Amino acid sequence: MNLHLAGRLHLRARVYALIRSFFAERNVLEVETPILSAAGNTDPNIESFSTRFSGHVDAGSPERWMRTSPEYPLKRLLASGVGDCYELGRVFRNGEAGGRHNPEFSMLEWYRVGWDHHRLMEETIALVEAALAMVGRRAEVWVEGYRQLFIDELGIDPAHSPIEELQAAMGDSYVNPDGLTRDDWLDLLITHRLQPTFPSNRITVIHDYPASQCALAKVRRGDPPIAERFEVYLGRYELANGYHELNDAAEQRQRFERDNAVRRSRGQREVPIDERLLEVLDAMPDCAGVAMGIERLLMCLVGTDAIADVLSFPFSEA
Repeated sequence: MNLHLAGRLHLRARVYALIRSFFAERNVLEVETPILSAAGNTDPNIESFSTRFSGHVDAGSPERWMRTSPEYPLKRLLASGVGDCYELGRVFRNGEAGGRHNPEFSMLEWYRVGWDHHRLMEETIALVEAALAMVGRRAEVWVEGYRQLFIDELGIDPAHSPIEELQAAMGDSYVNPDGLTRDDWLDLLITHRLQPTFPSNRITVIHDYPASQCALAKVRRGDPPIAERFEVYLGRYELANGYHELNDAAEQRQRFERDNAVRRSRGQREVPIDERLLEVLDAMPDCAGVAMGIERLLMCLVGTDAIADVLSFPFSEA
């Protein structure tokens, strides 16, 4: 191990210590939840690893899914009355390997009872600012609504502009349009037109997304309806994704089933729905939650585009 890498590993340890101190000061409980589950993540854009348990059948389903985040068990803890909590640990996503992705990575996820997504945005910014201060850096903060961002920067309304205008706004970036939905084009505009322009010394927060991109967030009625969620960027890197969390089991079941319907249409395997989560979701208190990629944060702190630079051993060498 060379000193350069050793220094970055020391930085990871310092970031972990900072996170634990940050939440200890705020009386947020650190917890640990299972990595293997009988249920998986139904999101059509995320692929899970699975394995099989060879022990006695009384242990439950032999097929187990490696978590893509600790979200579902953390919400079960919230429903049981644990209160504000966080987990810092490893998560796994199949098929995501390359310069900026590793199939095994570290995630920080936390929940605040009685908060909405706007209040949690402020705490997420505070944590990123604390991490930057640790390496002697500061960043300006820029907060903007999703719809206004598109209007100001691209001159299109994501809620009402025809899909042809969304396609035209891609400019010189050619994308095969076959099978792409309106939300796909909006995502492409974020990643290809907007995100690359975010200044490196700025924390950018985008909030209040189209209802069609609600994921696990509450939807606020209106014209147009709004998903109460946010994303945090440091420079052009997405660091965190947060929600004012949905706690309606019937609605969440519909979203899981809709995900699996999309999977079927794409020829992907359906994923078992987390019935244990749905059994208690109505009892989960009103809360906001956010997940942050630790490697992304470390990459920003050391100024690298290569995730391998902040890992002990990347997937290709594991």
